Amino acid sequence: MFPFSYSKVGTVREAVSAGQRGGRFIAGGTTLVDLMRETVERPDVLVDISRLPLREITTTSQGGVRIGALVRMSDAAADRTVRTAYPVIAQALELSASAQLRNMATIGGNIMQRTRCTYFRDVAAACNKRVPASGCAAREGFNRSHAILGTSEACVATHPSDVAVAFAALEATVHLLGPDGERQVAFADFLLQPGNTPDKEQAIRAGELITAVEIPAHPRPLRSGYLKVRDRQSYEFALTSAAVALYIQGGVIRAAKVAAGGVGTVPWKLSTVEQQLLGKRPSERLWTDAAAGAADGAKPLAHNEFKIELLKRTVERQLRVVGGAR
Repeated sequence: MFPFSYSKVGTVREAVSAGQRGGRFIAGGTTLVDLMRETVERPDVLVDISRLPLREITTTSQGGVRIGALVRMSDAAADRTVRTAYPVIAQALELSASAQLRNMATIGGNIMQRTRCTYFRDVAAACNKRVPASGCAAREGFNRSHAILGTSEACVATHPSDVAVAFAALEATVHLLGPDGERQVAFADFLLQPGNTPDKEQAIRAGELITAVEIPAHPRPLRSGYLKVRDRQSYEFALTSAAVALYIQGGVIRAAKVAAGGVGTVPWKLSTVEQQLLGKRPSERLWTDAAAGAADGAKPLAHNEFKIELLKRTVERQLRVVGGAR
């Protein structure tokens, strides 16, 4: 670990000012500290924002839910409003990391976390995300866990967050505060696909601070759930995952929100699957037909072609669990 300075701020304005001067924000520290130990991250200044008043979960006037950036993952998962309105969020959180980490990690930190690609975390390996223009060792290396959607010649690393998949499915919005004031970014636009600049991972400006993630109102009752497929039952990242939310009225699917994890460089919205579901009656055939398009556009590597079929089966299974067949 390289030397760094440390300060703690008490207001969001102090945090923004410190961030504008180049400080790196830290709250739970469950990702950043690990990366500093491995010398992947070498910040000169850490700014502790854990005292900021960003720990509330509230219902918006439109009927959505706003989750403060510093709400612990465990607290968000246990919140009655979240569990009742959006079980997919609670389930995604409970299937993340370990109980100890969920008690430390925050919602804002979770969506900002960096990839678990082994080549990114190995400072001796070529990685464009860590050192731009150095190459991507994963493309020709062992790439079983890597992305098949949203990849580029420069990067094939997956985004590791589970709850980000639920946020993507539900079309959440990220609230930011920076030197130029407040702004909102659609979750679909907040996490960036690598393209030729894989080191640019979020649509966040210098000094900006995440203050909340807001989930818009959806028709009720909204059925939802999260399925995570992984090599072991706990403390493991997804090979594939599916976040599904369905509004069924009069025996017909009136609204469908579906996203996948473990397969994309960002949480992957499955718009084709959603369109296949709208206006249809739940049935076993419908789940199979809709899920068949889940991997459209996939570009598998040498060791992860299995993810194509696994993704289709993951989505189909979760559609069946959430939607049933009537």
